[in-house]
Amino acid sequence: MEREVTLTEVLEARENRVWHQNALLEKYGVPVISFTLNIAGPVKDSPLIRRSFRAGQRQLEASFQAAKLPVLDRQELLAPTGCEARYAVKGTAREVKALCVSIEDSTGLGRLFDMDVLAPDGRKLDREEVGGGSRNCIVCGAEGRGCASRRVHSVETLQKATLRIMEEHFAAADRETVAALATRALLEEVCITPKPGLVDRANNGSHRDMDLFTFLASAAALAPYWSRCVQIGQDTAKGTPPDTFQALKQAGQSAERTMFAATGGVNTHKGAIFTLGTICGAVGRLWRADNPCRDPKAILAECSAMATAAVEADFAGLSDETAHTTGQKLYLRQGLAGVRGEAARGFPGVSEIALPAFQRALDSGRSRNDAGAVALLHLIAKVTDTNMIARGGQSAAKRAAEDCARLLERSPLPEMEDIAALDQAFIQQNLSPGGCADLLSASLFLWGWENEEILHKPCEKTSP
Repeated sequence: MEREVTLTEVLEARENRVWHQNALLEKYGVPVISFTLNIAGPVKDSPLIRRSFRAGQRQLEASFQAAKLPVLDRQELLAPTGCEARYAVKGTAREVKALCVSIEDSTGLGRLFDMDVLAPDGRKLDREEVGGGSRNCIVCGAEGRGCASRRVHSVETLQKATLRIMEEHFAAADRETVAALATRALLEEVCITPKPGLVDRANNGSHRDMDLFTFLASAAALAPYWSRCVQIGQDTAKGTPPDTFQALKQAGQSAERTMFAATGGVNTHKGAIFTLGTICGAVGRLWRADNPCRDPKAILAECSAMATAAVEADFAGLSDETAHTTGQKLYLRQGLAGVRGEAARGFPGVSEIALPAFQRALDSGRSRNDAGAVALLHLIAKVTDTNMIARGGQSAAKRAAEDCARLLERSPLPEMEDIAALDQAFIQQNLSPGGCADLLSASLFLWGWENEEILHKPCEKTSP
């Protein structure tokens, strides 16, 4: 993919592009957009360049939909001479050009976008015709094309500036995406209904101090935290995994204070702050601008590398005097490692239980709600939830897990009415599988992050 191209190849590609543009104009008689990237030097194609190109396509095609501009034809070429896309769009040339200028000027990455618009008569529209100004030099910021025409900057300097623009864009964009997906996971988890003993859209489960709106307030307040966790992972990626885990600790404590402030002192997401925060940190450690790691197994293995040493040290130093949390006390009394033990082992409840169950349910045609409810049952049946033990005792928690296992044995994809009956039973026993709920949130996030790229489908052609 990354090879140098000759001037002859570049000129031939340009001629070929013009030919296809003219063919679209002749066939449809509507404005044609030609989208390429401004890439200096002989290497015009790479994984990072293609990712930048795809980002421009997404913005362009989303803008078509928002402006209700029908796409009559769509062409694409990914070649050593560069990435190209052409669109025949039903609309006026001025409104199409205004849309393109808006995209070019909206982000730093847009400075690399070259979105030419040809009117039906073949005339190329200028940016100034729709109120767009001249474009600045990517190296020094000077206005206009003076630097390019006088070749003020070397090819190497231009290449470094281009790489910086792309890397900085995706570093920030991926943090925003992770934060959005993590927030969505928390919202989906609380909205999935029914959930035995947990707050959902039907009732407050076994809780008297929180409801659906408490969770919504908490999820909204925590949104910036997930981005911070990714950034910590990115910033500490060259250090050891335990370095990242230690850096996340302070951010997590701050996030807990944010949560309590939003909920009036109610613990809605303390477990998720730890679980999802660790996972987001791992995403940051494994991040690459051209191809961020989306593999749940690799991400969770990194979580294990991050957490193992700290968790072992914490447990080794516990005593009756130093054990303050419910999880710490249960570890001393019963040897239950809880969510910290899950982290040290790479969250097997997520990778081996919840994610496969969620995917099987989706593949069978179940909705995201129902698939999430089924995945939660699998977690309750197979994961020792210290929250359930703390609320109802070990015997009651064990019976509840067995009830879920029996239901799944009878019906691998149980009906929601059967899960609702379990919900009532859990409520009567004051049981709440909060730890399993946190693992479900983590699973929903990882599923979304793994599938985020393929969820962006190219726009469909519209009949003329």
